[in-house]
Amino acid sequence: MESIPVDRPEDLLEAAFPELERRAEEAADTTGVDRRAFLFASIAAAAATTFGAHTGRAQPPAATAGQPPAQPQVPPYPLGNGEPPAEQFMPYPGGTGALMEKLVREKGPAAFQRATFPLAPWSGPVPTSDEDLAFLPAHRISALIKAKKLTSARITKIYLDRLERLNPTLLFAVTILRDQAMAEAAERDREIAAGTWRGPLHGVPYGVKDLFATKGIATTWGAKDFETRVIDDDAEVVRRLRDAGAVLLAKLSTGLFAQNDQWFGGRTNNPWNLSQGSSGSSAGPASATAAGCVAFGIGTETQGSIVSPSLRCGTSALRPTFGRVSRYGGMVLAWTQDRVGPITRTVEDAAMVFNVIHGVDEKDPSTVTTPFKFDPSIKLASLRVGVDPQAPKELVDKLKALGMAPRDIGPRPTVPGIRGEGLDVEGAAAFDDYVVRKAKEIGLDLNTVVAMPNPRNAPYPGTSPTATAGTPMAAADWDPRFVQGRIMKAYDFVQNQRRRYVLVQRWAEFMKDLDLFIGAPGADIAPNAQTGHPCAVVPYKFDVPQQVGGGRGATAPAQPAPELKPQPIGGVITGNLYNDDLILSVAHQFQKNTDIHLKRPAI
Repeated sequence: MESIPVDRPEDLLEAAFPELERRAEEAADTTGVDRRAFLFASIAAAAATTFGAHTGRAQPPAATAGQPPAQPQVPPYPLGNGEPPAEQFMPYPGGTGALMEKLVREKGPAAFQRATFPLAPWSGPVPTSDEDLAFLPAHRISALIKAKKLTSARITKIYLDRLERLNPTLLFAVTILRDQAMAEAAERDREIAAGTWRGPLHGVPYGVKDLFATKGIATTWGAKDFETRVIDDDAEVVRRLRDAGAVLLAKLSTGLFAQNDQWFGGRTNNPWNLSQGSSGSSAGPASATAAGCVAFGIGTETQGSIVSPSLRCGTSALRPTFGRVSRYGGMVLAWTQDRVGPITRTVEDAAMVFNVIHGVDEKDPSTVTTPFKFDPSIKLASLRVGVDPQAPKELVDKLKALGMAPRDIGPRPTVPGIRGEGLDVEGAAAFDDYVVRKAKEIGLDLNTVVAMPNPRNAPYPGTSPTATAGTPMAAADWDPRFVQGRIMKAYDFVQNQRRRYVLVQRWAEFMKDLDLFIGAPGADIAPNAQTGHPCAVVPYKFDVPQQVGGGRGATAPAQPAPELKPQPIGGVITGNLYNDDLILSVAHQFQKNTDIHLKRPAI
């Protein structure tokens, strides 16, 4: 081909194009090769050579005589764990604007006003024993405090004593805040004495999962590397609870970087069956709540981390619709999936806590405010409730007896090709600073790892073996998901998110004639992690649980599994988007007509 002088790489391709067309015609005549396929392959090869695509990234031009040398490249802006990406996930298929317009049309400005929680006054005798008080539902503790029949200081001390006594057995608390909690409780009592009542959470003691920042207190994320790390800020959920008068007792355990029930102190256990872990990763909030050591706990879920430990420990819980509670100040695992919710002894408690913590926060651009109004006397016959053939019979039969008119539903929508690595990509981006630093410490070449992906949930060279049940995490342990996530191509990640949007649309179509549905416990965790739908966990029977592992990624025991004792067995009620109040109201109808939530573990 004749040599043609060019000024730009694009000129070379333009000049070469007639020759490529001629060769394509010859190939088609002599070999039968499709002309367009030959032409496309030739242009792609020429472009790769011309533009240096084989080098991976463009190289800066060398300085020529008489020209100043190229300026040094400015390093990229440093990122920690919390900065959100420009793109935000929105579970409502039409987008945030369409949702807001819909709410204004239907409810007007009242759609964005926080409802008053219907706290029933205390009636009857007051429990006298510390244990009876400890296992009261949070809304009954609240009623006693409001009526001045119980002080915040007394119930706080009861819980602190139980936390300290049971923590060596259950390993649910990373940091117990005795002095701070007693001081806060005393201040809440002074306010009550002076006629100031902040609301239903006034003086009620709670614990928060140890991936939320708390000013002046260590925030460990379950990792030995961060055992003494203090973040000089409060998470938004901690601030809202404090403003509402709640008393923070403890930072409760989370599995290492929000995985499983294993943290650097050991394995958090199920109070009902100590041979089991409490499941993850909201391990501490579920275990401490079930054991009567806090009035309620705050957990998080990315893909099962509220639902799973609540099912394991027999507690009630709410996994909210995505975007309803601020995640500011919490450890990021996935910007498009992380959610914050209450783990409680009763459904009514979950509604009381959620009524305080939900709503827009400008520090978390994913948040929205939508109506939430818990109705303790809701008429079940007025609701469109789907029931899957695998739904728990005891739960369905009781709700039918209370007026529910169920509709049969079939399999939930799926979209082939959605890849789980999308979650790992977000985690890898959120933990990039830590992974790069840790890789240097342990001598791990991240370029090699990216070129040769390691199996998911397996340790990488240079790390200690994954801890087994009951043993502490070693100092060198770190989550391999954050390395695995560096492998997925940006193109594949975007295509994955596009398929995820198709899934969101299909679920919207599936749910268009339903307010909520009851499926098999845990059956819809994975798709709803992608779609953002809410669910309530409610214990529906007292029985021996099935033998399963200790949590996500837990190592199965080598010896025969120990015999398990009966405990509350939970079911799941899944709601349409933003129907958090409806699913809690329905679950409450079941719970106030049964006594399973009143049972206590023998520890």
